[in-house]
Amino acid sequence: MRPGEDTAQLLAKAEVFSDLEPRELSQVAQVTVPRSYERGEVIFREGDSGDTCYVVRSGSVSIQREHSDGRTVALAELRTGAMFGELALFRGETRSATAEALEPTALLAVLGRDMQRVVASSPAMALKMLGTMAERVKRTNERLSQHSFQTVSGRVASALLGQVMTRQEEGVAGEHDVLVQATQAEIAQLAGTSRESASRFLATLERENVVALGRGKVTVHEPERLKDFIH
Repeated sequence: MRPGEDTAQLLAKAEVFSDLEPRELSQVAQVTVPRSYERGEVIFREGDSGDTCYVVRSGSVSIQREHSDGRTVALAELRTGAMFGELALFRGETRSATAEALEPTALLAVLGRDMQRVVASSPAMALKMLGTMAERVKRTNERLSQHSFQTVSGRVASALLGQVMTRQEEGVAGEHDVLVQATQAEIAQLAGTSRESASRFLATLERENVVALGRGKVTVHEPERLKDFIH
């Protein structure tokens, strides 16, 4: 494999770059910078100024926001191929959330000024990227709208199902007995609810043999049954 080719293949997994041709991906790969973080290390904080976006090479990153009542709400858990901070590609931005490494994590960093220089030489590349970013914003708005009308049980079930699907997509889990390495507090954060509310619903799922609870983990016996609670 030629130098930079593995980086280009990783970039192709990121939605913003998914429509680019191999030659265009190679151009982007040339301006990436490798960075690494230890478990618990903050990549950037909500409110910071930023001019860099990131793609996850390995490990995982939690995206979190501070709620008005003081709670920290986990918005997403990102793994290999996921991109975050992409608004910084085209303009300096104030970070709207905090990004924290959940385990030893390797990232590819792309500085906004470097990316702007690349797309300035190829308007076609810019149009492709803007198209995928617009679609991503549309889906995010739809998800937020749906989330605002969901019950607590629906949000917890959705968060848990999202973790299951991530592991299935990574090829580390099958259709049944999927192990989710997360505490009940972390699941509550992903669902945007209190730990007490999430724990009560998880206990209900356990009584119905949908999940088995353990210290820092949840085993989902029947992932499909979670969909019955999403409303």
